[in-house]
Amino acid sequence: MTTSSSSSSSPISSWFRSFYSAALRSKTLGHGGGPVAGEGLVRSLGLFQLILIGIGASVGSGIFVVTGTVARDAGPGVTVSFALAGAASALNALCYAELSSRFPAVVGGAYMYTYTAFNELTAFLVFAQLMLDYHIGAASLARSLASYLISLLELFPFLKDNIPGWIGQDGLDLFGVFSINILAPILVILLTIILCRGVGESAMVNAFMTILKVTIVVLVIFSGAFEVDASNWSPFAPYGFKAIVTGATVVFFAYVGFDAVANSAEESKRPQRDLPIGILVSLTIIAALYVGVSLVITGMVPYQSLGEEAPLADAFIAKGLKFVSVLISIGAVAGLTTTLLVGLYVQSRLYLGLGRDGLLPSIFAKVHPKFHTPINSQIWAGMVAGILAGVFDVHHLSHILSVGSLTGYSVVSACVVTLRQNDKGAGLVSGMGLSTWQKGVICLFGVACCGFVTGLCYRFNASFLFSLVAIVIAMIFIAALHFRQVYADPPGFSCPGVPLVPAVCIFLNIFLFAQLHWEGWVRFVVLSIFSVGVYAFYGQYHADPVNSNQQYIAYHSAPVDDI
Repeated sequence: MTTSSSSSSSPISSWFRSFYSAALRSKTLGHGGGPVAGEGLVRSLGLFQLILIGIGASVGSGIFVVTGTVARDAGPGVTVSFALAGAASALNALCYAELSSRFPAVVGGAYMYTYTAFNELTAFLVFAQLMLDYHIGAASLARSLASYLISLLELFPFLKDNIPGWIGQDGLDLFGVFSINILAPILVILLTIILCRGVGESAMVNAFMTILKVTIVVLVIFSGAFEVDASNWSPFAPYGFKAIVTGATVVFFAYVGFDAVANSAEESKRPQRDLPIGILVSLTIIAALYVGVSLVITGMVPYQSLGEEAPLADAFIAKGLKFVSVLISIGAVAGLTTTLLVGLYVQSRLYLGLGRDGLLPSIFAKVHPKFHTPINSQIWAGMVAGILAGVFDVHHLSHILSVGSLTGYSVVSACVVTLRQNDKGAGLVSGMGLSTWQKGVICLFGVACCGFVTGLCYRFNASFLFSLVAIVIAMIFIAALHFRQVYADPPGFSCPGVPLVPAVCIFLNIFLFAQLHWEGWVRFVVLSIFSVGVYAFYGQYHADPVNSNQQYIAYHSAPVDDI
């Protein structure tokens, strides 16, 4: 009986040992994730194009819609909300900038950084959480773009009220589950075709649309400045500073998108120099536009009068400047187009990275021999977004978005700390029997937990004492990271203040995570469990970072055009 029991449990224990061993695999810094010889992407993006990609990924519906929504809750203090969110985003951008400089040759972004700094399973989980954000976000953007485009077309009198709602604005409800929209998937298909044709073509479209929308926003700011009534800024914070902080947690998501620059690594001409600059410059421009728009619209009309659907247009119509509202509609179409375009672009590059590594079927790693684009990955990303946008009203899923971005940003910040450590491979040390690297990871996890507890205390108005205790414990963890760890200076761009800046990033990101709707937390747990299952039954058997490292060519051997 004992022998039989032992033999029956042996395959199960062997499977778990295999799973554990595979899950802890990692890539070697500087080698993993590159293209197979002859199958790489084309390095055609210069610094200016990378900056436009960063701006195009972020400046979309946020600047045309979110400003008014948050202003109704925070008053003119929404300007401070945008400034606080911009500061928090800047800290995350510094971490991204360092890692983009250390991984200048290959696609993958946060997934690739995690694969190298931590392990295979964690990298796959980061990919899954980010990808759900991208898929739902792309479908929502497609719906919004279709609606704005119809509104723009209806400016022509012969089209006014003559376009059925199911074509682009509302959708045709079926069985209370489906919401049919014709124009949204058509727009996704058109953008997917552009992306499949080549990064040069898509960068050209993005450049034109981004320059157009930025020009319109700047014109809006300057024209609106002459209509400002300073009395509308008083009181500046009618609902107190807490409302401003809450507003910052909302508008933080309007800055999400600079990771698109990091995912352009393999198509950048001079990635080690241009990627960090592209990330930081694009974020600076985005923050300036958001703050400028917030000041203008809250100064033009009382914040209580701002609409939630089209606050910019409402403000100018209230001042009798209807022609500016037309420009705003054009800017909204351009903004949503570039945000959707860059979102689809980033998705395909992430799928390409996992296809190369074997965590997804190799079909995703196929690069078109003529267009030099990940053709299958791009079509798949467009197909998912088109189906979701065409048959579902995904706007109501907005409360489960940003989970992937916040968790992904937190892991990226942790990657900066762990990759900087001189002794990641050190053996056991006295005391807990843990390596120095493992102790560092425990401290980072402790900071994240403290951020979550502080966020919950803030959200549910718990006693400040609980928040203070959590903050003090977080400071102890950060002090341990600072005084008991040794950090090497990285090549290329260096994030200042390591480990303090990355640790603060983690704390703030998880604090914001605690402010999300509870359904977002459920989505995080359910998707994580599902992703572990996919990895357990497919990924662990097909991924092989050792062999893939051997067949990948080095960055300096890839063709690089002069700028």
